[in-house]
Amino acid sequence: MNASIPIAENSGSPLNRRELLKSAGLAMLSSSVLGSSALGNSTTQTQSTGDKSSSRGENAMTSGGLRKGMVGYQLAYEQFPVTELMQLGTLLEQAGFDVMTHSDHLQPWQSNEGHAGQAWLTMAAIGARTHKIFMGTTVTCPTFRYNPAVVAEAFASLSLLFPGRIFLGIGSGEALNEEAAIGSWPKWPERSERLVEAHDLILELWRGQQVVHQGKYYSVNMRLYDPPKTKIPLLMAGNGPKAMHRVGLHAEGLITDPKTWKQHREEFEKGAREAGKNPSQMPVFLEQYVVVGNQKDAQEAAELWRFGPKAWKPYFNIRDPKEIQRRAEAELPIEEVTKGWTISTDPEEHVKALEEAFAGGATEVHIHSGQPDQRRVIEFYGKEVLPRFRKGPMGKAA
Repeated sequence: MNASIPIAENSGSPLNRRELLKSAGLAMLSSSVLGSSALGNSTTQTQSTGDKSSSRGENAMTSGGLRKGMVGYQLAYEQFPVTELMQLGTLLEQAGFDVMTHSDHLQPWQSNEGHAGQAWLTMAAIGARTHKIFMGTTVTCPTFRYNPAVVAEAFASLSLLFPGRIFLGIGSGEALNEEAAIGSWPKWPERSERLVEAHDLILELWRGQQVVHQGKYYSVNMRLYDPPKTKIPLLMAGNGPKAMHRVGLHAEGLITDPKTWKQHREEFEKGAREAGKNPSQMPVFLEQYVVVGNQKDAQEAAELWRFGPKAWKPYFNIRDPKEIQRRAEAELPIEEVTKGWTISTDPEEHVKALEEAFAGGATEVHIHSGQPDQRRVIEFYGKEVLPRFRKGPMGKAA
């Protein structure tokens, strides 16, 4: 079975990352996901002078340091140029956020969002300007425009540059990225199978040994000569019942939205238990939309994120951001888009939303604001929300 990422229980005080990295044991990742029941004739061999391991293998690195009660912030690559995101990333650490999440797109969801910079390069630039904040993608698709071996290499390098600060979130992709880049967009079963195979291959490559892999979708014969020295948490996105079950069964942790989590949490937990894992010990990252302002401010933000309620049914199958925008504007009233958002200038309302998310089972919540003035949101959370939250029972868990 796949060992979950260690998450510290309530300690009453922040954990020192160096102490956590030092104290954690090796993360053992045993049974292969690439069995005949899932992917047909797929084999992976790891060549080494030591013991043999399964295709999932041993991720021979210390803990990635994730812990309960972490609050993050989503950098919207769709809405801002990378030069602006680099400045915002620095402000996030100064404001006291624990995590910085990065969307990884080739095109924006809607054409009027206007941007789609390269996430990995921007992460490296921000990492060089910061010192302790965790960084990772929500999410990277490692199956079409990116080969899983390239993803493994890129995030291994990021982890060497910023040890103990990098996680990787992966997902099955969207047509606006994958079909747009390579002209291919198969049905969901294939996309899901590819994701599982890529997930296992990335973990195996991170071990730093020769990997000979003949899978259903990928053939790899290589090793990473510069593997990670600290564990990289590898999380997987799920936005429907089948995907949630897949994440529980195969992955180390989950990235999703509050609505999906409430509706399909049981599928995630069922999959985890089938794999012999304890779902309560697995990281769960939730993205929560917020607006620091009034309904007018929310409406302005929603015009750029109007696709949200139908992102995973059916807009992720549309290649053209202009068409997604056209359909979203025709099909989704603003009130439906902003339903569930936290819209207020009262810090207690934002604290309450965080507390409810953590009480509901999240281990990390990254807020996402579509407002043009991102500095206002970051400053508000840094001065008014995070200090209040961390005085409460949920905040003290971090």
